[in-house]
Amino acid sequence: MTKTLPKARQPIILRYHRLMDAFSKSDDERDFYLDTLEGFMLYADLSKDEVDLAALDAEFAAHPGRYVLVPKMSYYETKKFMEGFVNEKVYDIDTKEKLLDIISAKEARENFLEYIYDNLTELEKWQQYYHERSRIRVIEWLRDAKVRFAFEEDIDLPKATVEKLKKHLFDARVGKEVSSGRDYLEKKADTYYSSEALNPRPKRGRPPKQAAKVELEPQLTLDIYVTVPSVARHFLFLPDFSSTAATFSAKFDTEAQLIASLRGSAREKVDVRLEALSQRLESLRNLSSRIKATGEGDVSGENRAISAALEAPEEDDKPRKGSKLGDVVKGILPKRKGQEKQDIQELIQQKRKAGVKKVTPITRKPRKKK
Repeated sequence: MTKTLPKARQPIILRYHRLMDAFSKSDDERDFYLDTLEGFMLYADLSKDEVDLAALDAEFAAHPGRYVLVPKMSYYETKKFMEGFVNEKVYDIDTKEKLLDIISAKEARENFLEYIYDNLTELEKWQQYYHERSRIRVIEWLRDAKVRFAFEEDIDLPKATVEKLKKHLFDARVGKEVSSGRDYLEKKADTYYSSEALNPRPKRGRPPKQAAKVELEPQLTLDIYVTVPSVARHFLFLPDFSSTAATFSAKFDTEAQLIASLRGSAREKVDVRLEALSQRLESLRNLSSRIKATGEGDVSGENRAISAALEAPEEDDKPRKGSKLGDVVKGILPKRKGQEKQDIQELIQQKRKAGVKKVTPITRKPRKKK
């Protein structure tokens, strides 16, 4: 004989980050179930003890309408996620072509994530896109299952009030604080069943002023469940909160494991780059040592050449050994006044030494008298 279950007096409070993670991890060997009465989640792994799995199946059979199986993402759905991101959010042509080639090849899901995590410019866009699309997918599933819910990440109530709402879920008589909180949850639950929840549109009117966007993690409360069966307590799915917990990867459970695997695979690439950089630095050092040896590229040598060109005595006409840079500086810098007079006198003396040109005088013939 099945035990009668209490009736919830308000919409159940769920965390959509957990549901997103369950959607990405659910496969043939891992099943996730949502309790529609109180909101807890169960993770049935085939690696668990057969006796415990049999007891859990008996619990599902005793209450068939209470637990809902989280759907498994098919190959078509995962491919649709990746193609939608590439077509809507990737603007670089080369990156788009590379990602489309990865999607059409084998092991597209893991190779896609590996390329995205190596490309930091696309990683932030992918995480935002995946969260938005997964949220819509979760809302569609909950609406089809006729679940009255509200996401805890969206609730704008004090932490103590949310914990009281969880604790007094089945109580008919509650205080004023819990009663007003229930009214808030009812209004919030109506928003998930509106058309805007599945098709979010930007607000009309003048856009707000651009300001630094500060992302704060929501202050989540404790998990308070009253009606968890004893056979299901070993299967409770209670992961820690993380804004990037859902990695879209079916192979790795957490983002830390995914990043560790990427670091291990990319270690050879990093070593090659470091080796090339060290070779370039060594070549620069050899080049600088050669320039110092010749003296042409030495900064102190250049300063000496410039100072010698500026402070040279005026009467010194002897050829001096110097760098070409000093001659160039002497030709470019303006001459001193005394040096200009000396140059004019030298030109006059040169003309006198050359002598005066003799010009044949023009003679006129006398006119004849008529």
